[in-house]
Amino acid sequence: MSILPHPKQPKALPDSFFNRDAQVLACELLGKVIRHRVGDLWLSAKIIETEAYYCDEKGSHASLGYTEKRKALFLDGGHIYMYYARGGDSLNFSAHGPGNAVLIKSAYPWVDEVSGPASLAQMLLNNPDANGRPRPSQKLCAGQTLLCRALGLKVPIWDAKRFDPQVLFVEDLGRPPPHVIQTTRLGIPHGRDEHLMYRFVDSAYAPYCTRNPLRRGQVEGRDYLLI
Repeated sequence: MSILPHPKQPKALPDSFFNRDAQVLACELLGKVIRHRVGDLWLSAKIIETEAYYCDEKGSHASLGYTEKRKALFLDGGHIYMYYARGGDSLNFSAHGPGNAVLIKSAYPWVDEVSGPASLAQMLLNNPDANGRPRPSQKLCAGQTLLCRALGLKVPIWDAKRFDPQVLFVEDLGRPPPHVIQTTRLGIPHGRDEHLMYRFVDSAYAPYCTRNPLRRGQVEGRDYLLI
């Protein structure tokens, strides 16, 4: 099988897109599609949940200081920062300002003329459940490590790299979400700025993100904002 040219390559986001405030970037990335070529297939997922991090707040890796492993956080916007979380790979993009970044928290499998049924089938094979069975497609990328597993993204290959339009990039399909939910980040230890509302969710996909911010018991204006 030959590799089909990507018909919408001009819509791939340039590095300059990422060189903006982390919260702005986290919000603007919603609705964009991550494309990763594996063999002859483009594995793709639409970003539905992000988290912003800043160097000067305690929830961020960068707040612990510069190290060679964390160097991508201190590079220009548009660098890829990957690390291991709970035994899996996690994907982040550096933003404007040293130490600032956006974590891609979850996504939704994307099927179109570029990434067809065969691509989705490969993503399902990449990321089976604990019993080796296929996950429901809507939950295939519902978490930062599940997303990387489904897309075949690995820390040793992509950490501290730039995007490569022939292999990995983020595409703007021109379909921003009509409504965005802003709420607190997940997994931030107590006392490390866990109260900051730096998580952003495409409201149309709220049931399929890491934790639904509209779940029962959540109150608008207290637990989340609609922006």
